[in-house]
Amino acid sequence: MKELKPVYFALDFSSGSEALAFIQSHDLEGVPVKVGMELFYKEGAPFIAELKRQNHDIFLDLKLYDIPETVRRSMRNLAALGVDIVNVHASGGSRMIEAARQGLKEGAFGEQPLLFAVTVLTSMDEWTVRRELNVEASPKEMVSHYSRLAKAHGADGVVCSVHEAAMVKKETGLFTLTPGIRLPGGDTHDQKRTSTPEEAGIQASDAIVTGRPIRDSSAPADTYQTIKGDFLYGKQTADS
Repeated sequence: MKELKPVYFALDFSSGSEALAFIQSHDLEGVPVKVGMELFYKEGAPFIAELKRQNHDIFLDLKLYDIPETVRRSMRNLAALGVDIVNVHASGGSRMIEAARQGLKEGAFGEQPLLFAVTVLTSMDEWTVRRELNVEASPKEMVSHYSRLAKAHGADGVVCSVHEAAMVKKETGLFTLTPGIRLPGGDTHDQKRTSTPEEAGIQASDAIVTGRPIRDSSAPADTYQTIKGDFLYGKQTADS
């Protein structure tokens, strides 16, 4: 099984060349990274190959959501890229999650990528869930349900906010990957359910994803190490 790293740097850049230049100019070579839809759709497989050549662990964050057969075939292709983590939306249902798992098995060379299921986006709050999506359950109840669904149908972990990580860990034992990480006092931008690195560690997150605090820092490498240290300190605090 692939190894889960503690901190993934979100490459929220407009081009691959910009992302690679930032990494190289700020001594971030080899750090685990998250590649989202914007960058992957622009640069595609060659960019992933270049990141792998530079020894980056890669969380390919495409949040697949489609009919099971389409997801199976897509995951087969993504697994062949050699990425470390891929994800689907848990709301796609049990057959889709199972199909994603099967596709990864078919396409992987060597170790199979970890499969994560996205529960509720950290940009959504209770008002959005109840009023706009017309869902009676609270975000926490939705995360609980989707996590148990993911567990039952072959996912290795879930993507959730820090606020639900401890619950997910207790109910399912799955890996928890938590975005929406901000430094204390930092701007939350379009995120609603955010937290600090230390709090993420305390609340049973296994790994965190953060972009803006590193990208916008005057000393990105130092900020990355600070975030990693705070996160690991939070985990040690919780374990003691």
